Amino acid sequence: MADDGALQDLGQHIAAVLADQVIEASVAHGELMITARAEQIIKVVTFLRDDPQCLFKVMVDICGADFPERPKRFEVIYNFLSMVHNQRVRVKVEADDQTPVPSITGLHNSANWFEREVWDMYGVMFDGHPDLRRLLTDYGFEGHPLRKDFPLTGFVEVRYDDERKRVVYDPVKLPQEFRKFDFLSPWEGAAAVPTVLPGDEKADGQEPN
Repeated sequence: MADDGALQDLGQHIAAVLADQVIEASVAHGELMITARAEQIIKVVTFLRDDPQCLFKVMVDICGADFPERPKRFEVIYNFLSMVHNQRVRVKVEADDQTPVPSITGLHNSANWFEREVWDMYGVMFDGHPDLRRLLTDYGFEGHPLRKDFPLTGFVEVRYDDERKRVVYDPVKLPQEFRKFDFLSPWEGAAAVPTVLPGDEKADGQEPN
């Protein structure tokens, strides 16, 4: 893994060459992160792939994020790997549900299904995509499930009914039975409730009974 100094130098190199395309280059959590202009994403990805100091030829993932309070509420995040330099870079662009982001399928064939997933889950369109249609939801599904304002009820889900031997559509329901927490599991929020758990006596120097 590259050290932060090497990533800082690489980020400065990218920002200097792509001054009109890159908004910010920074290093956080041991990773180089590039914030780019959405309309310039093809130029940015082409440079990252072909520049000798970059050679980010492996497209690992494309995903989305939703920030409803922002004017451009979505982020499209691209993750790339350089096998030659053993480095990774994350590229982020802002988007909305009206203005398409240029598709990078012409640069990386593997972007095809990733961009379809982002469209399906968030509603971000990709201009130039060869087959932009839903990937994870049903063909007749309405809405985009990973938006933070997506309702949890009122929609239908598709499933195969073994008794009727056919596909059926049922209303989406999210019932949760009443649960009595005993707080014996660390995942049940014991830190928020004053209680004594098995093993606590060790912290006080007491011998267990």
